[in-house]
Amino acid sequence: MAGSGDVPAAGLRERKKAETRQALRKAAARLFREQGFARTTVADIVEAAGVSPRTFFRYFASKEDLLLPDLAEFFDRLEAELAGRPRAEPPLPALREAMLAVLQDGPRSTLVALVHPLEGTEEAVTDRLVHAFMRREERFAELLADRVPPGPDADLRASVAAMAALSATRAVIRTVRQRRRTAEVPVGAVARLLPTAFAVLAEPGAQA
Repeated sequence: MAGSGDVPAAGLRERKKAETRQALRKAAARLFREQGFARTTVADIVEAAGVSPRTFFRYFASKEDLLLPDLAEFFDRLEAELAGRPRAEPPLPALREAMLAVLQDGPRSTLVALVHPLEGTEEAVTDRLVHAFMRREERFAELLADRVPPGPDADLRASVAAMAALSATRAVIRTVRQRRRTAEVPVGAVARLLPTAFAVLAEPGAQA
């Protein structure tokens, strides 16, 4: 029979794992800034974090995985905000308002990392951002399902809404990056441009 100490022990393990993951992220971010992404090796990162290479590969498949911030908190906050929106609110407006709430109140470091990638890593960051968003499409389709009018294609409409909304968000991030090449763009530009991106989805001919 499980003892009373099992739950605290499990909680301690999870906290230790989170601390190790964060230590690897911090070490990598510092090394990427100081000596550049290309010159930084996994061996450098594990030495700076005080862990073994084996430990590193339990958390990350490669150093490229560390180019993106940890988006788990971002998506968790987005889910919570979406769940708190009025039930009668249509899918796209609900997800738009939830996204705006997270962008305005969430960790600024995440957004900064997305729109200010390290020089020479833009393509790798974009590829990983696409995959990170794609992995969440199914989950957000499930969350939007009860906001779609019932019918034979309700599941399809929920999927289209989720994929379109997440793609619009990525388009905003990409646009801000491109504008930064010729002018200084504040981080707040993402939140400012997001309603415009969602408005495009609502234009005639854009609906599924």
